[in-house]
Amino acid sequence: MSLFLDPRLAITLMVFPIIFSNMWQLYRSGKIFRTLQRYKVFAGFLLVVLFVTTLFTAKVSAGALLIFVGLVIALFSLINLAFTPPVLPDRLDRAGQIFGGITAGITGGLTAMWAPSIAVYLIARRTDKQEFVRATGFLFLIGSIPLGIGFWQNGMMSGTLALISAGMILPTLAGYFVGEAVRQKLHPEKFRILILIFFLLMGLNLMRKGIWG
Repeated sequence: MSLFLDPRLAITLMVFPIIFSNMWQLYRSGKIFRTLQRYKVFAGFLLVVLFVTTLFTAKVSAGALLIFVGLVIALFSLINLAFTPPVLPDRLDRAGQIFGGITAGITGGLTAMWAPSIAVYLIARRTDKQEFVRATGFLFLIGSIPLGIGFWQNGMMSGTLALISAGMILPTLAGYFVGEAVRQKLHPEKFRILILIFFLLMGLNLMRKGIWG
C-alpha cells in the first residue's frame, strides 16, 4: 500500500488486519499458553519499545518513512536470500529475545513491519515449520496491540481510518485462505525465492520514491 498511499496512512490502515489475521493464525496453530511462556521475553520488549516508537511516527516525514520502510523490506529480502543466521544456543536465547524484541519494536513502530527481526531470531533458533507459524502469529499479534494504541495516541488513527482498517479484515482473511491453499500446490522453496525477489524490488522502489520523490 505504501506504493500508492502516503506511508503513514498505509501503516495505519494495516493495524486491524494485522490484529485479526494473527489472532486467527495463533488460534489455528494451537499451544497458545506454551507459546506465550516460551517467547514472553521477546514479547515484553516488543510491546514496550514498539509503543514508545509509535509516539514519534507522526513526526517523521513521509519521505523518511518511505526510505525506512523500503530499507527494512530490502534488508529482510536480502538476508533471507543470501544468509542463514548462525545457530543461537539455549544459553544465549534470553539475550537473543531481548535484542530481537528491541529491534522489532523500533522497525514495527515506524513501519508496522516487525517480521525481519522475528524471522532472523526464529531461523537462528532453528524452529520447525509449525513452531515458526505459531511463534510469528503470537509475536505479530502482541506487536499489533501497542501499535494500535500508539497510533491512536499520536493522532494517526482517527475514527474514520479505524472503520476503514476494520473493513479490511475480511479481504485480509480471504487472502489468508487463498494463500494457504496456493501454498499447498507450489514448491515451497521456489515460491519463497520468487516472493523474496518481489519484495526486494518493492523495497528498492520505495527507497527510490523516498529519495527522489
